[in-house]
Amino acid sequence: MPEAASELGPRLRAIRLRRGVGLRELARRLELSPSSISQIETGKIRPSVRTLYALAGEFGLTVDELLFDGTTPRGDAAPPSPGARPATEPGLVVQRAGERPAIQLNSGVRWERLMFWGDEDVEFLEATYEPGGASSPDDSFVRHNGHEFGFVLSGMLRVDVGFDEFILEAGDSITFPSSTPHRLSNEGSETARAVWVVRGRRGPEAAQEPELAAPAPEPRALKTGAGGRGRQRP
Repeated sequence: MPEAASELGPRLRAIRLRRGVGLRELARRLELSPSSISQIETGKIRPSVRTLYALAGEFGLTVDELLFDGTTPRGDAAPPSPGARPATEPGLVVQRAGERPAIQLNSGVRWERLMFWGDEDVEFLEATYEPGGASSPDDSFVRHNGHEFGFVLSGMLRVDVGFDEFILEAGDSITFPSSTPHRLSNEGSETARAVWVVRGRRGPEAAQEPELAAPAPEPRALKTGAGGRGRQRP
């Protein structure tokens, strides 16, 4: 399975230079240190999910494009049929399991690209959350353009959306606007795997906030998947 991490740093640097953005200026915009940006570009550290979304938003790209450079699977793509519209239609494409590009992030999260269809602005990934893995730190949420659809394959995944908290188990699914502050985490003892789709990532909104303070805590029920019991949060 190809690992995309080794190509991500040079790709980020090339994109930044093409946009004429200095390293310190990019760090200022993303509220990161220049050394962090430099280490990501040189491959010394891996970005977090939050940082990836912040970079994608700054460059006006989808995370899929940022990670995998918009490449399509090799060898199994059918030739376009007469009258086809290649700019908007994906045609017939098969992506083999052994050829799925993947990236291991620094927050206990691994993403594998299931298919690329950039013209329709769709990110189609399998996300793996190791125990303790999360999409952002405990005290921060992420928001961006688009709409998310998730389906848990195995394990348990906690999904915080605004003031609501959900524990999803195998077979459970969820959808929500990506513009609502959200955070995904695995608080269990087993690895969690889920299929995740984000559509409309570019969206009409230009603003993108890479990190938001977590909402002030208030009493609320913790919702679970089918058959689970809600627990009162302090």
